[in-house]
Amino acid sequence: MSAGSGAASAQPAPWWRNAVFYQVYPRSFADSNGDGVGDLGGLREKLGYLELLGVDALWICPVMRSPMADGGYDVSDPRDIDPLFGGLDALDAVIEEAHDRQIRVTMDLVPNHSSDQHVWFRQALAAPPGSRQRARYIFRDGRGPEGAKPPNNWPSVFGGPAWTRVTEPDGRPGQWYLHIFAPEQPDLNWENPEVALDFEQTMRFWLDRGIDGFRIDVAHGMAKPDGLPDMSVVDTRMLVHDDSDPRFNNPGVHEIHRRLRKVMDEYPNAVAIGEVWVDDNVRFGEYLRADELHMAFNFRLAETAFDAAKIRAAVDNSLHAVAEVGASPTWTLSNHDIEREVTRYGDGVIGQARARAMMMLELALPGAVFVYNGAELGLPNVDDLPEEFLQDPAWERSGHTERGRDGCRVPLPWEGARSPFGFTTGDSWLPIPPQWAQLTVEQQLERLDSMLSLYRMAIELRATRPEFAGPGLEWYGSPPGCLAFRRDGGLLCVLNATDAPILLPAGEVLLTSAPTGARKLPANSAAWLI
Repeated sequence: MSAGSGAASAQPAPWWRNAVFYQVYPRSFADSNGDGVGDLGGLREKLGYLELLGVDALWICPVMRSPMADGGYDVSDPRDIDPLFGGLDALDAVIEEAHDRQIRVTMDLVPNHSSDQHVWFRQALAAPPGSRQRARYIFRDGRGPEGAKPPNNWPSVFGGPAWTRVTEPDGRPGQWYLHIFAPEQPDLNWENPEVALDFEQTMRFWLDRGIDGFRIDVAHGMAKPDGLPDMSVVDTRMLVHDDSDPRFNNPGVHEIHRRLRKVMDEYPNAVAIGEVWVDDNVRFGEYLRADELHMAFNFRLAETAFDAAKIRAAVDNSLHAVAEVGASPTWTLSNHDIEREVTRYGDGVIGQARARAMMMLELALPGAVFVYNGAELGLPNVDDLPEEFLQDPAWERSGHTERGRDGCRVPLPWEGARSPFGFTTGDSWLPIPPQWAQLTVEQQLERLDSMLSLYRMAIELRATRPEFAGPGLEWYGSPPGCLAFRRDGGLLCVLNATDAPILLPAGEVLLTSAPTGARKLPANSAAWLI
């Protein structure tokens, strides 16, 4: 299940193959200037905390210059850092200090679309149909009388049509442009050589500044089907994906990734990680061929309920998806788009217990792990944010029926007894619940039984114990409603997903997610044995 066997074993595995990545959602991590929005200065101030946590690398969500119509995923200048986050110097300082602490730094890149404030799109609006400026995007004439209807029936991921009609320079209603996401995010035309050349320039710009790699946003996008045919997929909500959706996963995307990989190969230690929402394992694996992406996010574990049989199926599926191409699996339980795991698993005490257990299962698996900021504190989703604070484009685009993803983006609580708990000296951009006083970093560092302490111990054991070695695992007999697997190196991971204690198998207990007595593993918990 890994390219690290056979002849390749003479060379050390790439740093990213089994790394623990920490996903920083910058506006919610730490604020250094009191404006209520997290920034790179705040991240730099907290690098000591991340070193203490034991992570190998950061993944920083978009910090490029942006009007922030979609939290920075609408990029107006891909080779600059937005003043909101502190500018280029602030990123340089983060890279330098993180490297001093032996932490690598990866950042988000957004190839599928730009901001409507990008100089290219402004030029496109000012130029006539058929012009070179419009050819960088996907402009089409409308259908019906006087072109009054969109060119096809594609919907936007955020609701409403995926097309917006422009007013031509002479004031008449004109062509339509494609935006699979928000209208402020026009899709780029990757069949235009200018687009690829510009993106390659962006990649080199950041790699030359010391960035260790990229998370490629919507890596299954970019290529569009010939003729842009109508689609028949019915459920097109965000994070609902269907492999027959013509907006994504078109064959031409692989030639794009092969081209980008040639740039990455100029920087031998850099990594490209794709956001790939593709269900079919063969088609998923195609993104990970030796001349395409190094890794791709597999979200099955994050989409799986707390049920032993379903968890085992998700793990098997994820391993098989990469086995054929010799790539490394990836694991994550949450991110900035997904409801937090504590809430998904039932909230309250039971949600916390299950999140602790699943974190141990995840860290016991071979491959790379991605921890979303705040998961290590056991933060729940905040599903009762006052409406006036909601900023996700889905809120407006759905006519205030879909609250969107703000509930998993509430800023981190650092210290003190009152909100905003040291996140900022001002008012935080999303309010932090007062009951999070018990979940602050300060509180949890003082308690050995806290979620944060469990994360620290688990990450340290994973990094230092030989029992975590090897690319494979073998399933082990376990009682109904439970699962167990043994790693090549000898680690045994047991998950009790039932509501009653079970007897632990023989072996020395390395770590448990809940206190054990008389070799009994409590309900909703996990254990590592050797």
